[in-house]
Formats: sequence, structure tokens, C-alpha cells
Amino acid sequence: MKTPRFETRKKRKRLKMRYLVILFVFLFATGFFVGKTHSTSELPSTPKPTEKGDVLIPKFEAPITIESVEKDPVVEEPITEEPIVEEKSEGKVVYLTFDDGPSELTGQFLDVLSELDVLATFFMQGSNLKKEHLQENVRRAVKEGHYVGGHSMTHNFKTLYSDRQFVPEMKETLALIHEITGTIPRLVRPPYGSTPGLKNEKIRHQLAEAGIKVWDWTIDSNDWKLRGNPSQIIENIKRGTTTDREIVLMHEKPQTLAALPEIIQFYREQGFEFAVYNDAHHFVLNFQNDVDL
Repeated sequence: MKTPRFETRKKRKRLKMRYLVILFVFLFATGFFVGKTHSTSELPSTPKPTEKGDVLIPKFEAPITIESVEKDPVVEEPITEEPIVEEKSEGKVVYLTFDDGPSELTGQFLDVLSELDVLATFFMQGSNLKKEHLQENVRRAVKEGHYVGGHSMTHNFKTLYSDRQFVPEMKETLALIHEITGTIPRLVRPPYGSTPGLKNEKIRHQLAEAGIKVWDWTIDSNDWKLRGNPSQIIENIKRGTTTDREIVLMHEKPQTLAALPEIIQFYREQGFEFAVYNDAHHFVLNFQNDVDL
């Protein structure tokens, strides 16, 4: 028979075991909760899905890193010259041009042009440009608004075309004009015209590479062979005027000087405006129909 003391001891033992079990369960639950919380904090947060129709699509935004950003390639734009834009005129326009200067008559031509308020284009020859006593009127021409272009150094057909010295001579002539006037002209007139002179494509290619432009004419006054006959020069020009834009070929000759006032009067009566060449508004005018010139 069990004694009361034995029963009491047994109850205490059971109660102690029960406490141990409760403590174990509590400690286990606490450790599990803390461990799960710690583990979850180390994981990236899962973004909430966005709804698109009936389908839930997770929307992830990848972090931007320096490596993931591509730089736009640097594109170097080619350096080009400013484009030449032809200046359009609504009315009639005439360009008076004079070859073979400077001469002893250059000052007198400038006097007539100044008195009648007309600008002109001069194509001057290197062998004359070298004469110091003629250079003051070259400077005067530029100061008064006229254009001075090149007309070769020698004016010799064989040297220029057969021996292919056209481009070197024109470069030398334009350099002389720059030295005298400070301008940088790039227009030249071929002695005897680009036909037959500039039939050679190689010479024309050299001109284009050098940025040199070429002008011929629409009206040949034939003044050079009409000594003492200014009236025929005037008649030739009147008969040759057939379009609304004319470029008149003349030379610094006494007969041309005598005819000049009446030539200007004729064009004014016909409603023409007088224009002077401008590098920025070049238009193609060569017998070779070469658009690069």
C-alpha cells in the first residue's frame, strides 16, 4: 500500500515534467519565429504583382548599374564648307565684265562706273598685277565694291592648256590679288574661254579640288578687234541681249571705254539691274557645263 508521502512525491514529479515540456515548447516556438524573421530580412522583397486582365504578371525593375548603361557613340560631323547659294533675281540682271587689266585705263573705267553708279566684275592678269604703278586702281576697284577675279599670269594658250599650267597660274594670280587687296577671290575667267581651253577633265578636276570657279560669258562684244569703232561694240551687245540674265565680255580698251556710257544707258532703258559677282552666290556659267565649276 502506497503511503501519502509517495503519492505527493509522484505528483511533484509529474508537475515538474509538465513544466519542462511547456518550457521546451515555448523555447522552440520562440527560436523558430526569430530565425524565420532573420532569414526573411536577408531576402529581396518580392514585388507586388500588377494586374493585367485576368493574368497576374510580376513587375520587376532591374537595378541600374554603370555597366548596364550603354553610352551613345560619339559621332563626328564632317567639316564642310558653307554651301554656295545662287542669288535669285525676279527681274532682269546684267553683269558687265572686263578682262586683261589692270591697265593704264583702269582708273578711267572706274570713273565712268562710279559716275553712273554701276558695279562691275574685273578679271585681271598676273603680269599686269605685278606692275606696282597699276596696283592702286586694283585696290580702288575693291574699295568701290567691284569684284576682282583672276585671268591667268601669261594669257598664253599653249602654256595654260597644252602644258597644263592653267591651275598653277590661276592660283598664282589669285594670290597676287589677295596680296594687293586683302580679298580672297576664287572666280577666274579662262583666256579664250573654257571651250576649247578646259576640255581636259583632269584640269577641271584640279580646279574643283582647289575650290576655283570659272565664268565664261553669254555675250561677246568683240571689242578687242574693233579699235576706233565703239558703235559696233554697242550694236554687238544690243543684238546679243536675248535673255533676262546676261554676262557681257569686254576688255580694258579705249574703244570700250568710249562705248561704256551708252552700253549702261541701253541696259537701263531695257529694265536691267547691274550686278556684281559674289562668291557666296555663284552660279554655273561655263561652256563645258561643268556643275563643279
